[in-house]
Amino acid sequence: MPGAVVMLVALVLFPVVAIIGSAGIAALLGFLLNRDAVQRHEGSELLDVNV
Repeated sequence: MPGAVVMLVALVLFPVVAIIGSAGIAALLGFLLNRDAVQRHEGSELLDVNV
């Protein structure tokens, strides 16, 4: 019986942890790539348009 409870808890928690983890990775990757793009194209007049 304890094994069934552990399995049920794992099946409920794993998708939540996976979704939150991937959302965090996506946010971090978006932030880093945006910062890289701003640094690479510093001084470009197109940055003023991309607000």
